Amino acid sequence: MITVHLVNAVFETEFHAARNWSVDEAGSIHDDATASKLGFRGGTVAGSIHMDQFVPALLAAYGEDWFRTGWLSVYFENATTDGERVKVFVQEPAPGGPPAKIWMEREDGMRVMSGNAGLGDASASELATRGLRSGDPAALRILTGMTPGFDLGTHAVPIASNRLTDRIAAGLVGGVLPWYTDPGHWGGLVCSPSIAVELLWGPPTSRLSEIAGEVVGLFGAIEVAHVKGPIILDETYRVSAHVVEVGQSPKTEYFWFDSSARNRVGDEVARMRMQLRFMKASSPRYAG
Repeated sequence: MITVHLVNAVFETEFHAARNWSVDEAGSIHDDATASKLGFRGGTVAGSIHMDQFVPALLAAYGEDWFRTGWLSVYFENATTDGERVKVFVQEPAPGGPPAKIWMEREDGMRVMSGNAGLGDASASELATRGLRSGDPAALRILTGMTPGFDLGTHAVPIASNRLTDRIAAGLVGGVLPWYTDPGHWGGLVCSPSIAVELLWGPPTSRLSEIAGEVVGLFGAIEVAHVKGPIILDETYRVSAHVVEVGQSPKTEYFWFDSSARNRVGDEVARMRMQLRFMKASSPRYAG
């Protein structure tokens, strides 16, 4: 359990050594050899894993309502590698005030990610207010044919509790809560942000290789929002998604998409906005 302290109107956690869950995925950005070839210091820890560490500080700031209607919106600035220690900061929110600023730092002070968090209306979130396009989408080589509004489908997605509980038992999860392993309070096991991302990202992007080909991807930004939460594990959700914007940077092509999860009675439980980046240097379409 991560301890939270209030220091100068900012909730802080202690440093935590985040783990790379996917270090054995050869050919991915999480694989040391592949990441090193692309200019990274080693296989990267997925940003969604880091998001779990914010939850104890968000509960200190907003209480358990954060799991009902709370959101967390972050832009990733620098990658970390397995075991590097990071610390979370959440500004103490003022009643009726703006969303709380949030950020994460490595032990040497490097900023890993930044954004904001709040309850209810997320129209002032980091990703809702950020410009989504840079570069000319007409010059894309990896994401050719993908345009705003592109339908990523609707999927029936079971989300098994052992996807979280097994990782907790292995000591791989930061910000562990009793609610992740004890169903008593909510009538079921609660989903952490990292598992919420798996629910809302995995199925809609499962056939991307048909568009992008063989290429190395990574998360650029993620916003997870509870609408009628929490997300309860060992349930099946209807997940739908569509592309919001497409663009490129000097090193990557990327697209933004929105996804939504509904429960068995049709209530929207959660939604997500994500930026997925694809490394140009990893794609045969940029060879030469």
